[in-house]
Amino acid sequence: MALKLDHVTVLVGSLERSMPYYDTLLPLLGFTKTRDHNWTDGDGFYFQFREAKAGLPGYERYGAGMNHLGFAAPNEAAVLAVRDGMRAAGYDAPEVQELGGAKALFMKDADGIRFEITCYPPGVPPVG
Repeated sequence: MALKLDHVTVLVGSLERSMPYYDTLLPLLGFTKTRDHNWTDGDGFYFQFREAKAGLPGYERYGAGMNHLGFAAPNEAAVLAVRDGMRAAGYDAPEVQELGGAKALFMKDADGIRFEITCYPPGVPPVG
């Protein structure tokens, strides 16, 4: 039996700098704020954000550890809605990419932590 992932804790360089980004992004992904720095999908999964200790190395895209978080969108319109919502709030959200039929949006927060929002054509798994 596989255990269900119930939360991810993200350490950011500055809660003050990073939380406006997440306060914009997470509702666009269907998450609801439960209290300061904590969000849920309503189905038992939570994000919690804490501030990293100063002076330690930050996120490194190609270093050991988490590379990015990927979210499956139901369709291309949902991917575009996230892109447009982030742009409307003043955040950098590049053009959607086509990856073997999938439509993918890659963004990053103030610390460089990357997020992928992708819709997959039928029969295409999120990781291959």
